[in-house]
Amino acid sequence: MDGATAKQGEFRIVLVTGPSGAGRSTAIDALEDLGYEVIDNLPLSLIPRVIDGPPLGRPIALGIDVRNREFNATALIELVDTLTADPQVDLELLYLDCAPTELIRRYSETRRRHPLAVAETPAQGIDREIDLLSPIRVRADHLIDTTEMSPHDLKAEIAEWFRREGAPGLAVSLQSFSYKRGVPRGLDMIFDCRFLNNPHWQAELRPLDGRDKPVAAFVADDPRFEEYTIKLRDLILFLLPEQTAEGKAHLSIGFGCTGGQHRSVAVAEFMANALAEAGWPVSKRHRELERRSAGGRPQ
Repeated sequence: MDGATAKQGEFRIVLVTGPSGAGRSTAIDALEDLGYEVIDNLPLSLIPRVIDGPPLGRPIALGIDVRNREFNATALIELVDTLTADPQVDLELLYLDCAPTELIRRYSETRRRHPLAVAETPAQGIDREIDLLSPIRVRADHLIDTTEMSPHDLKAEIAEWFRREGAPGLAVSLQSFSYKRGVPRGLDMIFDCRFLNNPHWQAELRPLDGRDKPVAAFVADDPRFEEYTIKLRDLILFLLPEQTAEGKAHLSIGFGCTGGQHRSVAVAEFMANALAEAGWPVSKRHRELERRSAGGRPQ
């Protein structure tokens, strides 16, 4: 084995870039959760210093966009070429793409100014940025289009591509939702909770949700609840090792009911606790409750 081969991969570096609003911050956070050393908006001239000294023992994620000091497309491409030629660096360029119409919508929701159009409309800045980044986009090792992705979807995609060797083999996410608002994208398995007794028809429980003890107790009092949840738990616990053996990094399981407020939330909470007790890393999301806290209410 020659010296170059021996050194290969001593520093694994992921450069994360893309147009503003496409999800770079979400991707950086996801990589940090996966154990990457994260550095955001480091000036381009300082990036080579990251590989000075001994390896960190874990990969590095560098967030780069037009707000970086000294940023320009030519300088970034030259940096990519320099790092790629270094035998001790294993470099990957992750580009987060997004349709201009969706970027405009996201900016209209946040009411933030675009970094390339401080005194103009976000649309003008978006057009300039996409044009500026086009030479970088074609150099990407990984291109993820976030146009129809939620932050949760993007984090799952990042985990699929960049989970570290030796990290837990399978991350499980549980999600409650309302069938009236449609089935969430990206679910691997879906279970219907609508046959369980509905707390909505109890006036004192209606304003509460499945995380509240009175609602959870009401749902659990349904004579079908125990058999249903035990069978679900056993099925999922049987499937998780098999999914891991297939190399799957993330499994997303949905629980739906009519309004996404009571029954599906209670079952998702129960199942999250059961899987966590069995030693599986579990995250949970309650879609309709998130919408309600953001200003809307489940219908």
